[in-house]
Amino acid sequence: MLDNPPLLTIHRGHHRPDKALIEAFRGAQTSHLADAMDGRGALDWRIKPMDEANAAFVGPAITAFAYPADIVAVYGALSEAEPGDVIVVANDAYTGTAVIGDLVAGMMKNKGVAAFVTDGLARDRAGIVAAGLPLFAAGIMPASPAANGPGLVGAPITIGGQHVRSGDIVVGDADGVVVVPQDRAAAVLDRLAAVRAAEAKAVANVEGGATGNDRIRAFVAGARIIGP
Repeated sequence: MLDNPPLLTIHRGHHRPDKALIEAFRGAQTSHLADAMDGRGALDWRIKPMDEANAAFVGPAITAFAYPADIVAVYGALSEAEPGDVIVVANDAYTGTAVIGDLVAGMMKNKGVAAFVTDGLARDRAGIVAAGLPLFAAGIMPASPAANGPGLVGAPITIGGQHVRSGDIVVGDADGVVVVPQDRAAAVLDRLAAVRAAEAKAVANVEGGATGNDRIRAFVAGARIIGP
């Protein structure tokens, strides 16, 4: 038989990355970051911005797990967050109720939170957009959650297919969200420079009129041809 857990459990003491390291990721394209991590790090495609015009962000994660149909963990994360943090809330991808609405999003914006990310749903899209907080969720629906707990803040979570710890660097844009593990951030940043350089060269070739590249030509050259 399960014991009833506390309504809210908070794990403290995680290390936030150096601000200069975080800022080095600002403006990074999420697709470039995923390439710099061998195609890993991107959250599930369903987790998308409520406002594509206000989707770019970067900051260290503060994690939370909100039980389905409950918001207590979101309250706890709001209380624990520092300016610049990204609140990342796993919700078991629950679709019966929202896990956040415009009023709490506005409080996060007032506190200086950089963004909110969840695999659950949100409500009050117009108010969220007006609040100005970059907010990513798996969709919108009107039903509100309860506040009965239990909720967990600061512990590792799994969200959108990725393992996230408080202090990991989270980057978002109109395409989605990528999580860079804190202990790999410097190495990923080095690889990101190479990805950007290769991408810039490829873009220049396309803009110059290219209709293919060496990789495409190699595949075609090695193809089995059937017919005349």
